[in-house]
Amino acid sequence: MDLFAKTAGVQIYDTAKEKGVYPYFHELCSGQNTVVDMEGKKTIMIGSNNYLGLTSHPEVVNAGIEALKKYGSGCSGSRFLNGTLDIHVKLEKELADFLHKEACMTFSTGFQSNLGIISALCGRHDVVLCDKENHASIYDAIKLSYAKMIRYEHNDMNDLETKLKTVPENAGVLIVTDGVFSMSGDICKLPEIVELAKKYGARVMVDDAHGLGVLGKNGRGTAEHFGLEDQVDIIMGTFSKSLASLGGYLASSERVVEYVKHCSRPYIFSASITPASVACARQSLKILREEPQRVKALNDIADYMRAGLKKLGVDIIEGHTPIIPIYVYKDEHAFVACKMLLEMGVYVNPVVSPATPVGYALLRTSYTATHTKEQMDEAMLKIKQVIDTLGIKKPNN
Repeated sequence: MDLFAKTAGVQIYDTAKEKGVYPYFHELCSGQNTVVDMEGKKTIMIGSNNYLGLTSHPEVVNAGIEALKKYGSGCSGSRFLNGTLDIHVKLEKELADFLHKEACMTFSTGFQSNLGIISALCGRHDVVLCDKENHASIYDAIKLSYAKMIRYEHNDMNDLETKLKTVPENAGVLIVTDGVFSMSGDICKLPEIVELAKKYGARVMVDDAHGLGVLGKNGRGTAEHFGLEDQVDIIMGTFSKSLASLGGYLASSERVVEYVKHCSRPYIFSASITPASVACARQSLKILREEPQRVKALNDIADYMRAGLKKLGVDIIEGHTPIIPIYVYKDEHAFVACKMLLEMGVYVNPVVSPATPVGYALLRTSYTATHTKEQMDEAMLKIKQVIDTLGIKKPNN
């Protein structure tokens, strides 16, 4: 069989292209903001992860420019060798202090962070307990580690305990969970996870990519939200969302960070984060520390949108984060709805099978601290109009 036979196409996407409703790779002609220029049209952006609205903040942009002038465009090597700048070290110290951890290390992307952390700490004789709705990078990281993966039902603590009981006593055990789940907007049940970890001698890792800047009074994320910052062994996060840059990090004890620094192949054999990206992340972190009211503004605008959609009778997944998924049920409805909304000046993301169960397709919407109520009013009315036009209703089970 020809290896390339599989490249003939995936039917659902081929069909979407033929019908003119293919929803991916739309071109932005402006920076990320509450309103963007998408393919020549002013569009309300409710499909990005720019949670704190910092990607276009003048202080963040200027920090990147100044770093580019001082350090050049890249580092030309791995952190392990010639690629460590003084600003890398400063960012790590600042993050460790902010997250109330002993130490921190940075990776070139968020995806690479999970690969580098889990593959370094877990091996053939270890077991990783993984929530079924965890991010794809966690799944790939467990594969790379060669540890045994045991999946538990999403946020189901009874199932997690049942699975923990099956783990051999001589195995190293890691429970890894998203803090905020990127598709549903659910928050993990961290207090119960921590309790079970203590009971069964496991370590806890939280992927807080969608938690930093979103949860907690000061925006420190899921552990702060639950008052469990000293109970979580590993916090992983990314700079590409609230911190308006590119890269990722591990925050933990000094001992864990030093071990991962010297044993993580994705870390050792990758070039370090570019100077401009480091500077932008540092400045974004500085703004978050100085303006924690941005976290409240973010959640206030999400609550406003959530309440408005419910009042209009739009079927959403309930939650308490800036991620508000809207049920459209059929994959084709997701594609058509996204196209119609884009033509009306609103951008949202389609989520279709296998990312969701068949028959539960979603429009994933997400919000920014700098969105206005006027923008939300316009967006929610257009969403309602599209749902009514397509005749989208909850199917009878």
